[in-house]
Amino acid sequence: MFVSYKWLQEYVDLDGITAKELAEKITRSGIEVEGVEVLGEGIKNVVVGHVLERTQHPNADKLNVCSVDVGEEEPVQIVCGAPNVDKGQYVAVAKVGAVLPGNFKIKKAKLRGEASHGMICSLQELGIESKLVAKEFSEGIFVFPNDVEPGSSALEQLNLDDEVLELGLTPNRSDCLSMLGVAYEVAAILGRDVKLPNTDVAEGAEQASDYIQVRIEAKEDNPLYIARVVKNIQIAPSPLWMQTRLMAAGIRPHNNVVDITNFVLLEYGQPLHAFDYDRLGSKEIVVRRANEGEKMVTLDEAERTLSADHLVITNGQEPVALAGVMGGANSEVQSDTTTVLLESAYFDGQRIRQASKDHGLRSEASARFEKGVDPNRVKAAVDRAAQLMAQYAAGEVLAGDVTAGEINAEPKTVAITLDKLNRVLGTDLQSGGVEDIFRRLQFDVQTDNDEFLVTVPTRRGDITIPEDLVEEVARMYGYDHLPTTVPVSVTNPGGLTTYQLKRRIVRRYFEGAGLNQAITYSLTSEKRANEWALETREPVALSMPMSEERAFLRLSIIPQLLEVVAHNTARQNDSVSLYEIGSVFLKDSTEELPTEEEHAAGAMTGLWSQHQWQGEKKAVDFFVAKGVLEGLFNRLGLQDRVTFKKAELQGMHPGRTAAIELDGEYIGYVGQVHPQNAKELDIKETYVFELKLNALLQAETEDLRYEAIPRFPSITRDIALVVDREVEAGTMEAIIKEAGGSLLKEVYVFDLYEGEHMQPGKKSVAFSLKYLDPSRTLTDEEVVKVHTQVLEQLKEQANAELRG
Repeated sequence: MFVSYKWLQEYVDLDGITAKELAEKITRSGIEVEGVEVLGEGIKNVVVGHVLERTQHPNADKLNVCSVDVGEEEPVQIVCGAPNVDKGQYVAVAKVGAVLPGNFKIKKAKLRGEASHGMICSLQELGIESKLVAKEFSEGIFVFPNDVEPGSSALEQLNLDDEVLELGLTPNRSDCLSMLGVAYEVAAILGRDVKLPNTDVAEGAEQASDYIQVRIEAKEDNPLYIARVVKNIQIAPSPLWMQTRLMAAGIRPHNNVVDITNFVLLEYGQPLHAFDYDRLGSKEIVVRRANEGEKMVTLDEAERTLSADHLVITNGQEPVALAGVMGGANSEVQSDTTTVLLESAYFDGQRIRQASKDHGLRSEASARFEKGVDPNRVKAAVDRAAQLMAQYAAGEVLAGDVTAGEINAEPKTVAITLDKLNRVLGTDLQSGGVEDIFRRLQFDVQTDNDEFLVTVPTRRGDITIPEDLVEEVARMYGYDHLPTTVPVSVTNPGGLTTYQLKRRIVRRYFEGAGLNQAITYSLTSEKRANEWALETREPVALSMPMSEERAFLRLSIIPQLLEVVAHNTARQNDSVSLYEIGSVFLKDSTEELPTEEEHAAGAMTGLWSQHQWQGEKKAVDFFVAKGVLEGLFNRLGLQDRVTFKKAELQGMHPGRTAAIELDGEYIGYVGQVHPQNAKELDIKETYVFELKLNALLQAETEDLRYEAIPRFPSITRDIALVVDREVEAGTMEAIIKEAGGSLLKEVYVFDLYEGEHMQPGKKSVAFSLKYLDPSRTLTDEEVVKVHTQVLEQLKEQANAELRG
């Protein structure tokens, strides 16, 4: 909801409160103000000008030379290319030295040989969106009515000195979808009164009931319908002040009749519709459900096929409006309209929502009916519109209205005790303070022994139970004033579960390792659903997907992370390291709902480290990704139970991918995205990993044990072994560890050679072994004995020979 600060001042005294201060107060009371827009921000020195003369430019067919009175001693000459500029018009003029949106400065200029001292402006050039500009001024300059003074501020005339508050309303606060609703809210916050508009209207002698009859067949969908008739209408532009208020609220002006219905919609929150009475085709309005397959053409010139779920307004024969959504083209108010039938009704929100959704029509009216309107404003709104039509469209309002149906619009009564209020809020409020809050909200309240009997007006349909009153008291008292308390009856203090604690450790580890957290959609396409998945299952389809690209629940996090990598790469951010901890969804044929399994995944591309001064840089490779995971397993105390094994997986590079096992059970993989997949995604060499987080975090680990720093020296032996190329270094390492026994403390690979000096089909792998006994100094004989045993086992199990 866009709220004009200047318009709001007509209902509530805002003296001493700036728009930004008001926005802060409203936000603190529970309705978020998403922003405050200063409409004419940055615009300077734009005034009203009177075009005294217009002549054809001597050297250009599409330019005019205008003499314009801008309130100075002498008129100024301005060259203008607008097709609608003419003598006698009052226009917006940016004088020399003026500043327009985008910091565009106006200077003296010569256009095809003729001097130009300023610019005659269109509304778009003054920062107003094209979609909000009336059609007659959409191509060309804006022309003021003739009651403006040359030299006066054009920004004031166009309401561009206003500020607009954008309220982010939750569905329950539909009362603030109107200026009066916001006025009640602001008045309660500031402790001031609300000034309601006058709806008194002078009526003619003729009776409206002589012109129209109303019959409701679908009474559950439309319990109340009120019609008024206004004759002798003169269709013309609405007053400038009304047009600018509509534009500030995001509505495009049309003509005085349509603008008045939109103005009242914004003012009261009650949607109205104006029919051309002479085009209606009968003297009867019948509200009914549409017939299956029935057709009508709406105001947007689109033919709509209706169903029995849709509510329509008819002339007794054919539909003339899709109720609560959009009027029909066959009864549209046009330039020759002289008699108007005004509709104000209460429609069932669910019925309106169904029609709006089925036809893809989201209108200001449907949005309000969906969330609920105040039944007590249905008549006041139509009376207000009739009054404005008499005033600004020269209309004659016929006596009375024609009402069909009725609605129980009695205010609700809700009771609550002072003890409950204070117990829930942790406060020590007194009865007088609570009563004052309810009265500021303009709720009637009666107090009996610290029990409050609160009568809630029908405009606040969101208040039905005592807890709603607790919320009202809390937000008016001030959330920031509520005391911070600790429950006194707690016996077991809260804390993280072991799983939660370990998950937090994983997050912190990844971030400490240099990866940034990503949060991506859990939804994907059918094509991507099974890509890179740890378990291939039938993907779960959504009943109502937002798009084809988000129609299935994911089985892997990797596709979404690669989308993020591609998005960054396309914007020249070539070095990206990401991780995500999230759920994948595994379909179980025996269950209706899928099983959620938490995974940890990562994607890395580009440079892993770069030192500009030293000129050093290291690109991400398989061992960087594997090293990150090894560090994680070490942090979780699982380093001795996790193994990496060569693997070939769909979508992964066949020679740079490893399966990860925990205690022999497959829990994930790490490796390079297959170059073909990377090419399809338009990304560079990228490494990914995905792990079953449940398996990792639920694995039992031994308690942490500390060992004394060794007092005795270690002995290191390096060996280079020649083996068949098919023999994996991991297999050899496992043989060495088993044969080395308790004296072998460390073993790692430090060299691999497959050059020209090797026999065909052979390779040389070099290991470094460290022997240590923490209780004594080892002798050469003891180390030789163990080392010989290692070499023997390598020869026996891997056919390895020492390299000469």
